[in-house]
Amino acid sequence: MATDKPHFINRELSWLEFDRRVLEEARDLDVPVLERLKFLAISASNLDEFFMVRVGGLWQLRRAGKNNRDDSGLSVEEQIDEIALRTHTFVTDQYACLAKDVLEPLAVEGVRILTMGQLSPEQNRHTERVFEQEIYPVVTPMAIRQPSDFPLLPGLGINICVRLAPPDDAHAEQRFAIIALPRTASRFIALPVKEGLQYILLEEVVRGFIERFFPGNTIAESVVFRITRNADLSVSEDLAGDLLGQMREVLEERKEGDCVRIEVSQGASKAMMAFFTGALGLEECMVYEVPGLVGLAAMSKLTSMPGNDKLRWESWPPQILQTLQSESIFDLLTRKDLLLYHPYESFDPVLQLVEQAADDPDVLAVKQILYRTSDNSPIVAALARAAERGKHVTAVVELKARFDEARNIQRALALERSGVHVIYGVKGLKTHAKACLVVRREASGIRRYVHFGTGNYNEATARLYSDVSYMTSREDYASDVSMFFNAITGYSTPVNYKKIDAAPLTLRARLLELIQGETQRVQQGQKGRIMAKFNSLTDSDLIEALYAASQAGVEIQLNVRGICCLRPGVPGLSEGITVVSIVDRFLEHSRILYFHRGGDPQVLISSADWMPRNLDRRIELLTAVEDPECRDRLIKILETCMQDNVKGRRLMPDGSYERIKPKSRKDLVRSQKVFHREARDSADQDEKMRQKVFEPVLPAKPVK
Repeated sequence: MATDKPHFINRELSWLEFDRRVLEEARDLDVPVLERLKFLAISASNLDEFFMVRVGGLWQLRRAGKNNRDDSGLSVEEQIDEIALRTHTFVTDQYACLAKDVLEPLAVEGVRILTMGQLSPEQNRHTERVFEQEIYPVVTPMAIRQPSDFPLLPGLGINICVRLAPPDDAHAEQRFAIIALPRTASRFIALPVKEGLQYILLEEVVRGFIERFFPGNTIAESVVFRITRNADLSVSEDLAGDLLGQMREVLEERKEGDCVRIEVSQGASKAMMAFFTGALGLEECMVYEVPGLVGLAAMSKLTSMPGNDKLRWESWPPQILQTLQSESIFDLLTRKDLLLYHPYESFDPVLQLVEQAADDPDVLAVKQILYRTSDNSPIVAALARAAERGKHVTAVVELKARFDEARNIQRALALERSGVHVIYGVKGLKTHAKACLVVRREASGIRRYVHFGTGNYNEATARLYSDVSYMTSREDYASDVSMFFNAITGYSTPVNYKKIDAAPLTLRARLLELIQGETQRVQQGQKGRIMAKFNSLTDSDLIEALYAASQAGVEIQLNVRGICCLRPGVPGLSEGITVVSIVDRFLEHSRILYFHRGGDPQVLISSADWMPRNLDRRIELLTAVEDPECRDRLIKILETCMQDNVKGRRLMPDGSYERIKPKSRKDLVRSQKVFHREARDSADQDEKMRQKVFEPVLPAKPVK
């Protein structure tokens, strides 16, 4: 196999390695069984996205006759072949995990998923009532007489294909029909049971009564299937003045994307498989026969089943900053900068910044970037309320946020109706930066308050993702952010910032400068050290700069959760680079950077991963954190992540990962548990200090 640059790991195969690390958590018997189920469902959801976005794009290239090699030296054809080989093995491992590591222990706890043949008479009657009243009136079979009749089924939907026995004429052609199950129906139907919890799958019920859809016919077989469509579609902004209309067209086109995978329940006949491959134009490697529930991501629904707390992790509630119970966020930020590490610390101060800005009569303006928000977002509600109260509100709503396009279109229109000045992102770029600016009139004059984040303005995911929030009222930061918003919402030319850098203009150059600065210091006989934490590392220029730094003697420690194309530990290339990935109960999502800089550390947070798309095709922010207390805390976070020997895996030169083994039980470091304990201890200390403050009781004013 030819390799032009063998010191790079293939991006797609690195993605699959990350998904395998997630699956490892589903197979870890030290993880409570419902949490194992959650990891299994996440591995399946990740694989769905991988096929929709990455594999779909590769098939597009292949059909276009493009077979170029990537930085790892693999051609498009070679990538497709290797992906097929690995994913078929991976899917086999997923279903083995489902059977042995999830369903068996759940059954011991009284939680079971039954088939029609396992139902008691009472359960059978209940199931028939559900079918007659809730399923049969809704679904409609679609007859297929020839491959061209195959319906346009939505991607990831659950369907049943029925093969009808031919009539007495032996020369009659095969007859097929498809039943698309409604997405609004519950996939798991609860069954009456005296003890425990029992469910039956929606498709199992439909198959159990399938003959009622085809009276007078004999059912030869019925199988469950699901197709995955290519979702790697983009908008041609240069050809469109109406971005909103273009995004609506993209959403419609996604429904008709080429099929890149089909999952079929095990046991389908050769005739059935030939029907699928012929009607959908599939190659053999695109077909996945699965020995169980089709679409494992659906199993996440069961993780919220009632009771059985012993089957889950102990609760780690976000810690609340008690000082904000007695003073406003504006008073706090006037006194000090605030650094929060979510989800160990509550996202409430970020919400309070926007909500108090909406209600405070002294606030003049609010400017914010919205990339992904929750369904009933309090942030969106607060921005709308602020505009309705006469404040100048600007919201940059990114319509091109993949798989959130429809939601963001609705958000943008609702905000516009409330009087918010809405910008639909920036032409030709995705706006992925996380920043909020509040302008307030105070006795001393105009003061501006700023929030920078590594994650989205989404209070729901802020309880699940590890992210950093940095809040300040320092004038340098406020001035930078004001100019930044002017640059992306108007036609002003970006200027040189003091505390931030923005992609696609200066962020890449700033990162290279910081890496090369450490390299030069080592060459001059000084110590050089880099620590960095982000989600993905694929940019070849930054990787080459890290290789050069390592060869010069810079110590480099990287905490990369997902994709990493850098090969660490290669003699003569990267001996000084260590890469660790952490997969635990919270999704590692923060981006934190440290550069030793001759003993005067430079610490930064960012919205950007080290990928070409983030550095060259997105609006991103890199923010220096100079407050000593906040800076030191970020350094400690990085060091703790690099010490994780419970949930950490080390990247090997060949692209595989191995668990980091502690020297002894007393040396165990589970970083997320450390952060939870530190946040809890800090909250306890904060509460004790608050209780020591004497609050005088003033006499009531006399009633006139």
